[in-house]
Amino acid sequence: MTAMTTTISTTSIDSDLDQSEAKHESQSPTRHGASALADRNGIAWPKKNDLFGAQICATTYAEAEELVIAAAHRHVSAVVSHLAVHGIVTAPWDKAYRDKINTFDLAAPVGQPVRWALNRFYKAGLNDRCYGPELMIRLCRRSAKENIGVYFYGSTPEVLEALSRRLTEQCPGLRIVGAEAPPFRPLTAEEDAAVTKRINDSGAGLVFIGLGLPKQDHFAFDHRGKIHAVQLCVGAAFDFHAGNKKMAPAWMQRRGLEWLFRLIQEPRRLWRRYFTTNAAFVFLVGRRMLLGR
Repeated sequence: MTAMTTTISTTSIDSDLDQSEAKHESQSPTRHGASALADRNGIAWPKKNDLFGAQICATTYAEAEELVIAAAHRHVSAVVSHLAVHGIVTAPWDKAYRDKINTFDLAAPVGQPVRWALNRFYKAGLNDRCYGPELMIRLCRRSAKENIGVYFYGSTPEVLEALSRRLTEQCPGLRIVGAEAPPFRPLTAEEDAAVTKRINDSGAGLVFIGLGLPKQDHFAFDHRGKIHAVQLCVGAAFDFHAGNKKMAPAWMQRRGLEWLFRLIQEPRRLWRRYFTTNAAFVFLVGRRMLLGR
């Protein structure tokens, strides 16, 4: 296992991200059906809405950022995930996966089709999705300002090195208290205990997990209550912020065509996933519109 611990300082982010998302930066958190009762740690996580068995929060960037930062300051052992079409269509047919993600404190709508479905079936009124890479950079900026340690878990040593370097440049004062690339196999019990201890000993308030779906969600579930920080499953955000992969242009992101951009970049790896998951999502949406379930 490769482990790397780094302490950093940083500057303004170069915005390859959708410029339209920046308008939410200054908005106060919008409570889209927020739960009336806070959890035992005093965090009022958003209400969940059922999408084909997956419980999704109709949340905004501003709301998610405020809640996660509040939890990070208290070292709350919470889990935040970002679910796109792939995760949504996995849930109805994979009970073990569904049961795990439905315990998460916040499951954000990362894909535009998921946002559209929440607006269609629950009148959520969401103007934008809650994209993992965008929330990650917002949280890193806030962490730099509020002295919250961050930890990166996943990917490869090369990607982690580039990620740490770029985020150091982009977020002045950011404290990266650890970064490690796990082996491409299940951890032994001893390795798992060591990982948990390293993360807790680092003092991190936020742990960003970039293992891909569904592996990152399984990891976060298994370590909830063990890792004393907010775990955030952010998917391909490590590769994007490291400069290892390109993000789709803003106009494609807004129109829900990010999958097409990624498919063009990696057709051999992604064609089967997108063909099956997109078709399944269209089926599930159509069935619900016709049958109400």
